[in-house]
Formats: sequence, structure tokens, C-alpha cells
Amino acid sequence: MSQFERIYDALKPQRDALLNHSVYGRLNGIEEMQTFMEHHVFAVWDFMCLLKSLQNRLTCTQTLWHPVENADSCRFINEIVLCEESDENRGGGFASHFQLYHLSMKSAGACTQKIDRFLELLRNDQSPSEALGALDNPESVNQFVADTLQIIEKGKLCEVAAFFAFGREDLLPDLFEKVVAEVNAASDGALDDFQYYLNRHIEVDGDDHGPMAKKMVESICGNDEAQWDLVSQAASQALNARLRLWDGMASAMSSTSNVSSSTL
Repeated sequence: MSQFERIYDALKPQRDALLNHSVYGRLNGIEEMQTFMEHHVFAVWDFMCLLKSLQNRLTCTQTLWHPVENADSCRFINEIVLCEESDENRGGGFASHFQLYHLSMKSAGACTQKIDRFLELLRNDQSPSEALGALDNPESVNQFVADTLQIIEKGKLCEVAAFFAFGREDLLPDLFEKVVAEVNAASDGALDDFQYYLNRHIEVDGDDHGPMAKKMVESICGNDEAQWDLVSQAASQALNARLRLWDGMASAMSSTSNVSSSTL
């Protein structure tokens, strides 16, 4: 058994907790899907930050170019960046996966005001913590982003790669795809763009990005036991962060349902 497979097996209890989370059972209407998207879009944004952090560390992004030490990891991350930053758009042309998600939010009637304001504040040179502090965001969302940015800022390369490889897998593509399809059928196609995003995400992760992320971690760590120990710890931290985000979503959906019921 490889080091990567050993860690994957050790994470099974956390993965099972995510696979069986109550949030999936609450995604039974368009309002719940909107709530999910309004929380999750921040995770889509900080995923792009993880991606660019790895590209900056594994490739040469400076104008005065120099060769890199690990050409294998350089190739893996550049291929992933190509797709994530400029994938095929459903309507033709190309768009980043974040842009596809943002478009799907608008199509579904989800509010993009918070994520738009967040990006505006960043463009105006506010730090991520300052920008998040200016939003009326759920604590679970802000903490998830903070955990990601902390590993980017302070983590070793192998830890950032672990967050990317283990923490951003699509844990439940088949069930989630089914849930979205059922809700979409009852909402006159409002989630068509979201279905496209999910299908594209599932396709590239399963066929290309997942295997490349695994090879990237293995290329970075090699036979260094100390680095593999850090990967194991960071992977567990990433899944715990996702679990807390899911908890926050489920709580928000429950609160929305209670308010709706009380007004009947």
C-alpha cells in the first residue's frame, strides 16, 4: 500500500461523516440549493487560491524565467490550472470554474452580493480577513476560508498539496448530482448551469485532476516520512474544515425552514 493510499484509508471515518452528512437530505428545494451555493461559493474562491499558491511554488511565474527542480509537479499543476482558470463554457468560449459557479448562482436565483462585495474589497487592497469581517457571513464560511488561507500562508509545500489533493475531492458526486437533477426538474431548469458546473467538475476531477493531484503529492514527498506525516495531518485538518462548513450549511437551511414554517 502506498503512502497516499494509507492516508486515504486513515481518513475513512472523516470521509464517511461527510458522505453521510445531514446537509444532503436538506437539499430538497430551490431555496436550500440557493443557501448551499451562497455558502459554498467562498470555498470555490479559496480553492482557486490553493491552486495559484501551488502554481507559484511549483513553477516559475516570474518574468525572468528560471528552470524548476520538480518538472513532474510543474506539469501536473499547470495542467490543472489550465482547466480551472479557462475551462469550456456551457454557452461557448472559456471561463474559470469560479466564473461558471458564479453564473450558475445567478441562474438559480442565489444571491451573489456577498461574494461580489468580498472580491471588490480585495481589489481595493483590503486583506482577506478585513474583507470577510466587512461581510455578514456565517462564521462557518469565514472560518473555512481562514483555515485555507492560513495553510497557504504558513504551511509547507506538502501541506498545501495535501489540502488540495485530499480536501477538495468531490466526496459525493453521484448522490449530489441526483439531488440537483431532482430539484432542477421541479424548478423549471433554474439549476441547468449548476448541473453543467457539477458535471464538468466531476468529469475533470475523476479523470484527470484527482490522479494528477495524487501524483503531485507523491512527487513532492517522495520517501520523506516527515513530509508524509505532515500530509496526513493537513489532510485530516482539511476534512474537518469541510465538515464544519457542511454543519454551518445544514444549520442555515434548518433556520430557513423554521422561519418559513412559522409564517404559514
